[in-house]
Amino acid sequence: MFRRTAGALVLAVGAFGCGDDTIVDPPTGSNNTAGVCGTASPVTRETALTTTRVASGFRQPLDLQSPAGDCRLFVVEQGGRIRILRNGAVVPTAFLDIAGRIASGGERGLLGLAFHPRYAENGRFFVNYTDRNGDTNVAEFRANPPTGDVADAGSEKRILFVTQPFANHNGGGLAFGPDGFLYIALGDGGSGGDPQQNGQNLGTHLGKMLRIDIDSASPYAVPRDNPFVSNGNARPEIFYYGLRNPWRFTIDRTGGNVIIADVGQNAVEEISVGSLRGGENFGWNTTEGTSCFRPSSGCNTSGLTMPIAEYRHNVGQSITGGHVYRGRRMPFLQGTYFYADYETPIVRSLRVQGGAAADQRDRTGELGGGLNAVSSFGVDADGEMYIVDHDGEIYRIDPS
Repeated sequence: MFRRTAGALVLAVGAFGCGDDTIVDPPTGSNNTAGVCGTASPVTRETALTTTRVASGFRQPLDLQSPAGDCRLFVVEQGGRIRILRNGAVVPTAFLDIAGRIASGGERGLLGLAFHPRYAENGRFFVNYTDRNGDTNVAEFRANPPTGDVADAGSEKRILFVTQPFANHNGGGLAFGPDGFLYIALGDGGSGGDPQQNGQNLGTHLGKMLRIDIDSASPYAVPRDNPFVSNGNARPEIFYYGLRNPWRFTIDRTGGNVIIADVGQNAVEEISVGSLRGGENFGWNTTEGTSCFRPSSGCNTSGLTMPIAEYRHNVGQSITGGHVYRGRRMPFLQGTYFYADYETPIVRSLRVQGGAAADQRDRTGELGGGLNAVSSFGVDADGEMYIVDHDGEIYRIDPS
């Protein structure tokens, strides 16, 4: 998602006007006979793909989420607001506005959102943001009733706090797994090259994927089967380590794995796959992708989980991970993982088969038109997939 300047990553500042006016483009397609939320009937054969712009005018959108069984789309804006897109129109009042509590700009801001699996019952949702000092906060909020379009900004409950030594590599993704636990992606703390050696240090949360239980204790409990709970030198919340800046990840319940897009340093962008058992070491900063980083040659890769796919910086420079398609409308895409690049308008896909990448395709010709800086992907309650462009637009992936 983030652009590079002189070896560091900085975010391009979007050009948006003042005020709350949002331009909405109604979705196309009229044969809405299938799916919980009116998804059009499934196509009967494989076709080319295209994108349909469903809304524009958002202010630096970074994420798109939807609670289970809820047809609303919730769009996260970097500056600290969450907006609702419902029935093709943007609700005028923000669902949540915490702009006064966060530092925004560069790689900071309101970075991620996850709804509790039982959101329809309890109204609980979780956000990842950097506070006024630039430190990471994972916090819980509530909406009462859950069907309401405005959450209670005063209901904030801090779940996790992590001091950030530098302004970049904050990670930001949140997701609930099939186990009901909350997964949290954190970058290595920033600067360049991991100067504090956080990626390989099990004594810090930085450069890790965490897994916590937010239902059994307050603010959370550590799942007893987390892989490092018996290691006295490790933080027990850690599920994976060796990550640089895992900006976006997805948990594929059908495939039984976690797919992580990790933003690279000087040469390589990578996609890695972790098990739902946890414990994987993805190599940073010993390796960058499949190449040695420190040392630059002859590094010890024993015990490391190598990426299933990577690309060099002559192709793109800041990977944005997506999701695995599990929707209704395009059965031929079942099991297809989509990803893009923030710096270069490319869109690609692959399938994970036997722990390796298969059916790798460049989708830029089909899906890249109009895209400028892909910051995220999202899925709706029917499993249909959306592309979030940081310049303010939301696109849906459709059959051509």
